[in-house]
Amino acid sequence: MPPRTVLVLLYDGVQSLDVTGPVEVFTGATLAVGPADPGYRVRTASLDGAAVRTSSGLTLVPDHALAGAPAPHTVLVPGGEGTRRPDPRLTDWLRAHAPAAERIVSVCTGALLLARAGLLDGRRATTHWAYCALLARDHPRVEVDPDPIFVRDGNVATSAGVSAGIDLALALVEEDHGRDTALTVARHLVVFLRRPGNQAQFSAQLAAQTARREPLREVQQWITEHPEADLSVESLAARARLSPRHFARAFQAETGLTPGRYVERVRVEHARRLLEDTCDGVEEISRAGGYGTPEAMRRAFLKILGTSPAEYRRRFHTPASPRRPARRAAAS
Repeated sequence: MPPRTVLVLLYDGVQSLDVTGPVEVFTGATLAVGPADPGYRVRTASLDGAAVRTSSGLTLVPDHALAGAPAPHTVLVPGGEGTRRPDPRLTDWLRAHAPAAERIVSVCTGALLLARAGLLDGRRATTHWAYCALLARDHPRVEVDPDPIFVRDGNVATSAGVSAGIDLALALVEEDHGRDTALTVARHLVVFLRRPGNQAQFSAQLAAQTARREPLREVQQWITEHPEADLSVESLAARARLSPRHFARAFQAETGLTPGRYVERVRVEHARRLLEDTCDGVEEISRAGGYGTPEAMRRAFLKILGTSPAEYRRRFHTPASPRRPARRAAAS
């Protein structure tokens, strides 16, 4: 079996980490699999084969001009400032040649180039959180999901900003060569092999806006610190000294999320960390996370993460995690 050719597109204004992060992953995987497996052949190409200047001022020298580049197994389109006003020839090349590849991958705002080429039409995709609204506005045929760190839709994969490109590349290595190889690469790069694609780009606290009024900010903090407590609208409204109806409206207006959605995210995030970092049982974690029963927690995980707590732990638990007691409900 020949090596999988990964062709990385270069252009002026490209984000250097969007290039080097995935390249290090694929190169590391080739070293990890050894001579019995050809691994990956990573090649870079610019429009005319000329060197490009990254957004941080580095100069990258490509292997090829796009017209002479080898037929790729995977086309990888990094992001960067150069995606704002791209050379039309770049999107023309993508439109004409990328569909022949077995995989099309973008990192960060590289998704904007794929969208300009029509390669995301009718597909679910993501990009850096700061450009999701722009992607949705300029390309209404793309189903933009601003939350995950990466999204797979058929043979097209898009990722969020910068470091998420490493997560996506590790997921592709795991798909091609197995978990052990991906884990070896992750350890070498001193990164975690445990962020699923549908993990949020931000924690629940960062994903939501911070409320302007102090009583609502205090409620946000209370929710984060007491996921096991009674977090019904009525209880939270009483803590904010507002009527339930007024509280619900004010909370959504100032944070961008309903109280129920915010609580749901905080609880899943709390339970997820316990599954990753402790050996506590699922029943114990479900109580500590405010679910009451493992079944309620399972339904929440399936809804938000698309996987069960048991499967999540199997994939992302750190083997050396110490056993520490899950936090019990605190007094009000």
